[in-house]
Formats: sequence, structure tokens, C-alpha cells
Amino acid sequence: MGVKLEIFRMILYLTFPVAMFWVSNQAEWFEGYVIQRQRELWTPEKPSRDRRIKEEGTEAAGGEALSRMPQQKS
Repeated sequence: MGVKLEIFRMILYLTFPVAMFWVSNQAEWFEGYVIQRQRELWTPEKPSRDRRIKEEGTEAAGGEALSRMPQQKS
């Protein structure tokens, strides 16, 4: 009985990690959950925010926005 038990344990110890690796790499199974979670974490950009960033970027080219930025101490 001891040898059969050890063989069963060895098969279980080798099969379980391989099976979990295989399941975790089935992208089509989890694709819907991943896309939904990404949409929750990273919301789409808002047009008003994009416009404001572009405006501040053009000001930075002129130097106005750079003067408002805090200076780093060395």
C-alpha cells in the first residue's frame, strides 16, 4: 500500500501545478473578465481633459506654464 500511495502522491504533485499552469494560460477563458477590469481601472479619456492638457502643453512651449511649476532643489 505504501508504494501505491507514494506513486499517487507523486502523480498528484506533478499534475496539479501543470494543470494550474495550463488553465491560467487559457486567455480566451478570462478575456471578458480582464477587459471589464481594465475598463474599471482605466476609464476612457475625457475630451475636456485632453483639451486642457493640450492647452497647457502649448503654454509650456511659450514658457508660461514652466514658470508656474515648482522648482526642484538640488
